[in-house]
Amino acid sequence: MGGSVSPPGTGEGTLQYSLIMEHLVGDKRRPKEVIPGGLGGIPTPIKSEEQKMMERVMESCGFKAALACVGGFVLGGAFGVFTAGIDTNVGFDPKDPYRTPTAKEVLKDMGQRGMSYAKNFAIVGAMFSCTECLVESYRGKSDWKNSVISGCITGGAIGFRAGLKAGALGCGGFAAFSAVIDYYLR
Repeated sequence: MGGSVSPPGTGEGTLQYSLIMEHLVGDKRRPKEVIPGGLGGIPTPIKSEEQKMMERVMESCGFKAALACVGGFVLGGAFGVFTAGIDTNVGFDPKDPYRTPTAKEVLKDMGQRGMSYAKNFAIVGAMFSCTECLVESYRGKSDWKNSVISGCITGGAIGFRAGLKAGALGCGGFAAFSAVIDYYLR
C-alpha cells in the first residue's frame, strides 16, 4: 500500500509532520474568514454604518440617562395620580373639615401630586441609570455589582442631603434594593 509514512528513525515522517504542522499552526497558516451568521444559529446581515451609529448612541450613558428620566417621569406621574386617587384627604380643607371638595380642587391636587412624583422619579431614574452606566464603563464588566454600586452612590447622594447617617442608610437601602431587583431580573 505505498504508505507515505517512513519507518521510524529515517526522518522523512518527521519532516512531513512538521510540514503539516507548519500549515496548521505556523506562519503559512491561512486566517479563516469569519462570516456573520456562518457559525450557526440565525443568520444576521452585516450592519450598515447607520445601524452601528444608532447602536453607539443607544448604548451611550447620556441616552440611557435620558431614557430613564423620561420613563421615570411617566411612571412617577402615573403613580402620583393613582395614589392621589385613593387618598381620602385629596382636596381636604383642614379649616372646614365638613365641606366637600369640588372636582376642580380634587383634580388640582391630583395633578400637583402627580407632577411631584414624576419629578422625583425622573431624577432618581436618571441618577441611577447614569451612575450605573459610568460604573459599568469604568469597571469594564456588566454584572450585578454595577447595580449595587450605583444603588449605593444614588441612595447615598439622595440621603446625604439629610445628613451623614441618612446618606449611609440611603446607600445601604438603595444598594440592597438594587441587588434584589437585579437578582430577580437577570
